[in-house]
Amino acid sequence: MGRKYYRNPPIIEAVCDFRPTQDTQWDLTVPGLFYERVKDAFPHREQRVVQEFELTQGMQVLQQQIRSSERVLMFSEDRKTLIQLGPRLVVINILKPYNTWEGFKKYIEKAWSSLQEVVEVRGLERIGLRYINRIEFTTQDVNLKEYFEFYPFIGKRLPQELAFFIAGAEFPYDGGRDRCRVQLSQGIGDEGKKAIILDLDYFLARSRGVEVSAALNWVEEAHTRVEEIFEGCITDKLRAMFEEVS
Repeated sequence: MGRKYYRNPPIIEAVCDFRPTQDTQWDLTVPGLFYERVKDAFPHREQRVVQEFELTQGMQVLQQQIRSSERVLMFSEDRKTLIQLGPRLVVINILKPYNTWEGFKKYIEKAWSSLQEVVEVRGLERIGLRYINRIEFTTQDVNLKEYFEFYPFIGKRLPQELAFFIAGAEFPYDGGRDRCRVQLSQGIGDEGKKAIILDLDYFLARSRGVEVSAALNWVEEAHTRVEEIFEGCITDKLRAMFEEVS
């Protein structure tokens, strides 16, 4: 499938994260050494405590864990791009407007190479590439199947009007080494409008499933698959709204 470009892409945030394994040595000097290597592009530094919500599959039910951690946040001059650095964690975020994959990728490469210059990454617990899309419609009356190939099925015996909805699935890749979590839900739109959130999260599901030396190749492959999944989730009617560039 050829790469598609849109004049009005719906991306509101793109995220890439690397989580080294626990045998990777980490100490209090890492944030300062890392910042020295990225401060030309990310001059503004802040320290924050953040909370992470994680769903894990137990024997019979999904379990939710909440973890707090201290992170150093490094922002670009316009504060639209940032790097988050925590213990054995580096996250690259880019906010709207998202221009090109090439533009995002250069920040990913910079963060990853800078991390490797200050610590010896022994292995990778996880790598992730996530795209959060917000599609806004000019009316509240939206027939999902006209715009999406991925949406909740509502049987005829159920009420057809929805106050709220959420639909999700995980698709395995490479023999289960990778997974892509796809979630469609109702967002908050302006008055008289409806917003739909399409969240695509592609991640390494098997610890040490990718060699450290192949991390950036994995990210490039993940991006190709996220693009394919995105295109598989939408119809031509929605592509017309995004204004595909030929």
